[in-house]
Order: sequence, then structure tokens, then C-alpha cells
Amino acid sequence: MLNQYPIVGFVLTKDAVRARAFYEGSLGLEFVTEDPYGVSFRAQDNLIRVAKVPHFTPVAYTVLGWAVTGIEAVVDEMAAKGVVFERYPGMSLDKRGIWNTPDGSRVAWFKDPDGNVLSVSEHPEPARA
Repeated sequence: MLNQYPIVGFVLTKDAVRARAFYEGSLGLEFVTEDPYGVSFRAQDNLIRVAKVPHFTPVAYTVLGWAVTGIEAVVDEMAAKGVVFERYPGMSLDKRGIWNTPDGSRVAWFKDPDGNVLSVSEHPEPARA
């Protein structure tokens, strides 16, 4: 039923000005609108709504991620724009902060200015019959 519609993802912010600078400037998302309740961005056919809240505690897990191709180039471009990639103890990450998963996927995590954990990931092509 819902597979025909684009997704609207939500993250929280205590500082909409910083959030807009990050999502638009550092991540390159298209600004759509801002109102008293949040800021909206477009990523292809999907919307990301950064909701304005007075208080919240970010969670320690990924809340939003992008499936990319050429993860090394994406990470390099993001790092050049000031995005800092997370380093988690006990995980074998390459020099860029990319983790190679057992199934062949590759993931790099970063945080927005409010501490929301975001990610970019690249996944192997599924086998075709």
C-alpha cells in the first residue's frame, strides 16, 4: 500500500539555523521550506523534516541514512565540507571511518549538530538469477 509513496524522514533539532546550515550546506540537501515547527529538505523524491523542539536527548543509534554508490568519494566530499565521521571502539574502520560489514556492505557514521547519528552506506548488488 505505502510502497508507491515517497518517505518523509524526521529528525529533531534544538537549533534550526545550525541544522539548516548542516543539512543544506554540508550535506547538499535541497531546502524546501521552514515554518515555526521545522525545516524541510528534499533528497530525491523523499523529504526530511527537521522538527524544532526545545529539548531532546539524541539516541545512540542511526536515525537516518543514505544508500550511496562510491562511498569513498562521498565520504571524502562530505569530509571536505566539514563533516566528521565517527569512530566506534572495537570496530575495524578504514582511514576514512568506513566499516566493511560481513555481508560486503560498507557504512560510515556521522552526527548532525544536534548529535543525531546519520549514516551513508553502500551495499553489494543482490545476486540475480
